[in-house]
Parts: sequence; structure tokens; C-alpha cells
Amino acid sequence: MALPKVGLVLHPQFSPFHFSVPYMVFSIALPEGPLFELLIITPDGKPLASERAMTVQPDGGLDLLDAVDIAVVPGWHDLTEAPPPELSEALTRCHKRGAHVVGLCYGTYALAYAGLLDNKRASTHWLAEQDFLKRFPRVNLDTNALYVEDERLVTSAGTAAGLDCCLFLVREYYGAKTANTLARLMVVPPHREGGQAQFIEQPVAISTQDAHINRLLDYLREHLADTHSIDELAARTAMSRRTFTRHFQKATGMTVMEWLVGERLRQGRELLESTSLSVEAIAERIGFHTATSFRQHFKQRHHVSPRVWRKTFGENA
Repeated sequence: MALPKVGLVLHPQFSPFHFSVPYMVFSIALPEGPLFELLIITPDGKPLASERAMTVQPDGGLDLLDAVDIAVVPGWHDLTEAPPPELSEALTRCHKRGAHVVGLCYGTYALAYAGLLDNKRASTHWLAEQDFLKRFPRVNLDTNALYVEDERLVTSAGTAAGLDCCLFLVREYYGAKTANTLARLMVVPPHREGGQAQFIEQPVAISTQDAHINRLLDYLREHLADTHSIDELAARTAMSRRTFTRHFQKATGMTVMEWLVGERLRQGRELLESTSLSVEAIAERIGFHTATSFRQHFKQRHHVSPRVWRKTFGENA
């Protein structure tokens, strides 16, 4: 039986790392033999230089895409630049005849520019989220998923999530056992918990342009474990309740409760990473009062549990 063919489509100034992830997954051979036939493709079939350090000798040009089972675009060099028409047309032909078409990290842009993702779910690196939403309003962007598959259109979040995505495709073609074997060979988990929300910076206002509010924020940080009412905080700033809530929202961009939850989670993350305190002890110290409440808020914000966060980011991780 013929091996599934994978076309790895390179673009000008491609990233060596983004190239190496699908190259490794789809070119690796198990003791019983290779799993895929990998073809390296450049727009004109000529050698292509990466952003630095390497030049790749391809197997040919875009015409090779007409025979592949999986077409992979690993990243994209310029988010403001659409692919050349011949690449968009080749990717569209691939999908129409039943092949998987894959965009890793910013490679999602190549698929979106080609119109393949209209009315489909997709993922890309969280740094590009706002730009992507503005450029492609017809795409249903999943801002947390590590990778998304929708009718053979497969897209991934940034960097390491490309590895998750490629292992997903191995599972699709060969099943979980083979994908797990491949993951063990590369010393990576076959499937990661959570999504990219756990890696996104979610800042809480440290200081504002309002001196009264700044003093209050310092007070709240020192008394996170306490219960705070709006009336009490308004009195502390010598404002009416209505004036206080307006000033706080303007200064921080959040309600008091939103700020408190964000700050409590921030300090909770720090304690998970730097101490061996139990989840119960951390919850009490930062003002959630019960471990259940802490876990619920943490999972809602980061899409992983405190235990998984500690395992991933703790000092002994």
C-alpha cells in the first residue's frame, strides 16, 4: 500500500523551527518503516533560504501538491501579505479533492487568505488574535485551542502546538498507538491538556493614573484574603459608591470584582510556581476561601487546573 504523501510548502524567509517540526514528524521512520512520503515544496521548485542559517533543497514546485494527501504550510512570513494566487489555488485544489490542508501557527493566515477557512473553525498564535479577527471576520477563530480540525482543514496555535497538530494527523492516519509511539520517540506528550490560554499573558493593572485608586490597589493586594464590599472601598477612597465605581472602572478598565479575581489568580499562579503550598492553603491566602472556588475560577481563566499549572510551570516542573 502506498504511503500517504505530505507536501511541506515553504515560503520566503521561512522559520527553521516551524519547518523542522513537520519535517521531523512526517519523515521519521519506525522499525517497520516510514509512515509518510514527505515532499518539500517551494513556490518555483528552486532552493529557498530561511530567515537565517539554512537553505533548503526542495523536491519540486507547487505542481507536486496535486498528488499529496496532506499539504502543510508551516508559518507565514508576512501577516499583511496574501499568498501568491498560484499557491492559494493549489491549496484549494488539494482540499477539494479530499486532502488535508494544514496551517501551522501563522500558516493559518495562508489558508485564510485563500478563503479556505470562511465559516470554518480555526486556530492561530494568540499574539495574532486581534489582527486575525479583523482581517478574517468570516473565520470562527478559536482563541484557546492548541489545534483545530474542521472538514480536513487543520490549523494550530504557535510553535510547539504545531507538534500537537502533526501528531493529531498521525493519529488520524495510523491511530493512537502509532501516534503514541512516535511521541515517545520524540520525548513529547502524545496529547497535551488545556489550551493556549495557559500561556497567554493576562495582566492586571499594577498602577493607574488615579492616585486614589493606586493607593486602594496597594491596600487590596495586602488584604487579598479579606472580604471587600463596594461601600467599604468607596468609604476608604472618600467617594460615594457611584463615583467610586465609575473612577475604578475608568482607572483599571475593570469592575472591582474583576480586578480582585484577576489579582487573586495572579498571586495564586505565583504561589503555585514558587511554593509547595497546597491548593487549599493558596486559596485561603489569596481570598477565594475554598479550594473549590479557586479551582473553578482558575479553570475558567486558564482552561487547566491549578495542579496542571504547577506541573507545567512550577520550579520543579
